[in-house]
Amino acid sequence: MSQDSRNTEQESQRPEGGASRESAPHEDEDLAAAFLRETEVIEESIEDGRKVRRKGIYLLPNLFTTSALFAGFFAVVAGINGDFTAAAVAIFIAMVLDGLDGRVARLTNTQSAFGAEYDSLSDMLSFGVAPALVAFTWILQDIGKTGWVVAFLYVACAALRLARFNVQIGSVDKRWFIGLPSPSAAALVAACVWTFHSFDAEALGFKLLMLLIVGAAGVLMVSNIRYYSFKDLDLKGPVPFVVLLAIVLAFVVISVQPSVMLLALFGTYVTSGPVLAVTRKLKRMPPAP
Repeated sequence: MSQDSRNTEQESQRPEGGASRESAPHEDEDLAAAFLRETEVIEESIEDGRKVRRKGIYLLPNLFTTSALFAGFFAVVAGINGDFTAAAVAIFIAMVLDGLDGRVARLTNTQSAFGAEYDSLSDMLSFGVAPALVAFTWILQDIGKTGWVVAFLYVACAALRLARFNVQIGSVDKRWFIGLPSPSAAALVAACVWTFHSFDAEALGFKLLMLLIVGAAGVLMVSNIRYYSFKDLDLKGPVPFVVLLAIVLAFVVISVQPSVMLLALFGTYVTSGPVLAVTRKLKRMPPAP
């Protein structure tokens, strides 16, 4: 048999379309395996000066983020159903879980770009949409168009705050937040709803007060006012015994009237930024002649 006839016979035995069996490695793949392959997360990172491609995601920190996302969604549902106490508590639970996912990732060395983006999207629901919707369904809707405009202002400011925070990572002093952190803004709104709802505050004065609080919280998130981040606290080193005693007393005081105590706590933190800003500006002013 000549060489030309051998080549013709080999070409006739190839699959239709001219592709060899080796060039289609996934044709015998089942549906589940194909789904896992096509939905796999692949990240590129720089490790020891080399570009590394990593497949998959870290489970443990993302479980905390998913739990925070669930708490935020529960707050939305509870607010729509009129259970405002449960909605406010859910926002605080989301705040605790949000604080844990990043620390767990750092302690277990499981930080990833996927986890950072997932956490930011979870924060948008838990600390952007949920507080605004809960405040709106409780009392702001009674004010009409102004109520939903202020609620939207809060949501938009939360989105802008998170976007700005993501692009400023690594370029600002870690001891300070630029603008009010979105979890603290959400905690202030949730504490107000929890406290005033418990007191059956339905007067026009409380409606205007909530309008002011929600709007101010949104504006403070996108401001340039600095807030202490507490990230320079050494939690691993030894502390005096009185510190632990103070923490125990704080838990006891909060448990007496949780809504009021949390409102006082986060209200103090929110006002600390403008107060310190004014104090620093006054110190820089030249003395009067």
